[in-house]
Amino acid sequence: MEPTAFVAASVALLATPGPTNTLLATSGAAIGVRRSIPLLAAELCGYMTAITLLRVLVGPVVAAIPAFEILLRMAVVLYLLYLSAKLWLHGAAEMSGSSPVTISRVFVTTLLNPKGIIFAFTLLPQGIDLLLLCPWLAVLAVQIFAIGSAWIATGAWLRRGLRGVIPPSIGYRASAIALVLLAGIVSAHAYK
Repeated sequence: MEPTAFVAASVALLATPGPTNTLLATSGAAIGVRRSIPLLAAELCGYMTAITLLRVLVGPVVAAIPAFEILLRMAVVLYLLYLSAKLWLHGAAEMSGSSPVTISRVFVTTLLNPKGIIFAFTLLPQGIDLLLLCPWLAVLAVQIFAIGSAWIATGAWLRRGLRGVIPPSIGYRASAIALVLLAGIVSAHAYK
């Protein structure tokens, strides 16, 4: 993938609503932007850990058994559809829970986020050493920080500015639709 295409695809993927972004927006709404910023380190560590583990541990299995990648992508599709249904039916309450958003919660949620699989096996260059991925990962790290910050700020802004104007269910349902679209994209790519 060319660098420009990588940047565009990464921005689109990171901006797509999902479990991590829901937690970031929830934290922004609950405690504000400044107090939520440390969560970005957890998001960054979660993605980098997931990508590294997937490339090092799962990558050789995918290379040896190509059908395993299709199974992995289908598992991602099912997970995205599950999250979409939860978001559609229950809004952020079901996704974020009633407990506060913590650094460890963001890390674990991001570590398990299916976007990590998409980064590891679709967007990042394949067949190269992890050391050669460093420039790509550096660009991704900047994007993670910028887009994560935007989700936190959006949560704070929505709580402050749109309270009572637009029902939250509209935003959650739009996010659920975005997750279904992402599932469709991942599904289509599985059969290329």
